[in-house]
Amino acid sequence: MKFALKIATASILAASAAGALAQKGETVKIAWLDPLSGLMAAVGTNQLKTFQFLAEEFNKKNAAGVKFEVIAIDNKLSPQETTSALRSAMDQGARYVVQGNGSGPALAIIDALEKHNARNPGKEVLYINYAAVDPDLTNSKCSYWHFRLDADTSMKMEALTAFMKEQPDIKKVYLINQNYSHGQQVSKFAKQNLKDKRPDVEIVGDDLHPLAQVRDFSPYIAKIKASGADTVITGNWGSDLALLIKSANDSGLNVKFYTYYAVTNGTPTAMGAASDGKVYQVGYSHYNAPGPVQPLMNEFKKKFNDDMYTTDIYTVYAMLSEAFVRTKSTEPVKVAAAMEGMKFKSFNGDVEMRKADHQLQQGLWITRWQKADAKNPYSPENTGYTLAPVKFYEAYVASTPTSCQMKRPNNS
Repeated sequence: MKFALKIATASILAASAAGALAQKGETVKIAWLDPLSGLMAAVGTNQLKTFQFLAEEFNKKNAAGVKFEVIAIDNKLSPQETTSALRSAMDQGARYVVQGNGSGPALAIIDALEKHNARNPGKEVLYINYAAVDPDLTNSKCSYWHFRLDADTSMKMEALTAFMKEQPDIKKVYLINQNYSHGQQVSKFAKQNLKDKRPDVEIVGDDLHPLAQVRDFSPYIAKIKASGADTVITGNWGSDLALLIKSANDSGLNVKFYTYYAVTNGTPTAMGAASDGKVYQVGYSHYNAPGPVQPLMNEFKKKFNDDMYTTDIYTVYAMLSEAFVRTKSTEPVKVAAAMEGMKFKSFNGDVEMRKADHQLQQGLWITRWQKADAKNPYSPENTGYTLAPVKFYEAYVASTPTSCQMKRPNNS
């Protein structure tokens, strides 16, 4: 009897040990759907390299013991191309999809997965959004299958205008943004937040221009000059920000730029010495942030002669690894349930995936373009300059309420 009991106990222990490492050695395919062609190709290429580089890092050591494999497909920044790219990714066995450039492609993924997951129980696919920041994606368009890691447009504007409120030199603001959902939301939330926090500030211009199509911004710069603006707010990214700032510097425009994406390829070079002290950025991290990401950024630069600026890609792997360990599974349905409301540690400290809308709650930094020094030594694109932190806002400051009515799989 004792012998039988010993065997039974040993079997239970063996089973629980196997369960704890059920996913060890398993390959998790992540489909990356973002631009590798067109004017935003440089940004997409950089982010793909970051995904591949960090996959290698996490493959060396993640608590779940899984191997991450990245399947890259060029979506040409198009919602239609994204839908067909998603089908191709699923055909290749991907159960996780990541995307970040453009809220149109993000919405295409959400719509496609709502249909696919409803029709294919047991073959569900999860979408992790690392950079598409239209607030609607976690409000009116929210989906159980979508998790966002970047702070949305409204959250960033909360932090940005909290900082601007304390800058008495800001009197006249010009808004210039890309003419799609994110750019339109930047304009909307800038006007709303400034009215609430600085009603004395005058909005002297509000331009929307085509996304990733403008090669000469001098007509827009002429309008900004003529308006008498002392400050520009822009959510532009990629070539649309690099060319805007280059044109501003070439024309001698003397304004401060408050930006969302001054880190993207080409923009540090466009800023250079001419933008010293004139460009600010709001974001969940910065070039000289403490923690595990700094040595990785240095290694990335050494390897690719490029800058790793979309650092919440680290959070993608950290969050998935944590969820795999907690569920002892890589099944998207179990993983989604674990990620809802999950508090975990990423490179930028303790963060929480808010259950109500799947929007990550995290602190935000305001940084300023200035000469790199001993305290802030990281120099993007070897410019000799850096974005140095000037203010940090805890997660609750930038957190915005949600109108999301989440329909979960067990809800009817």
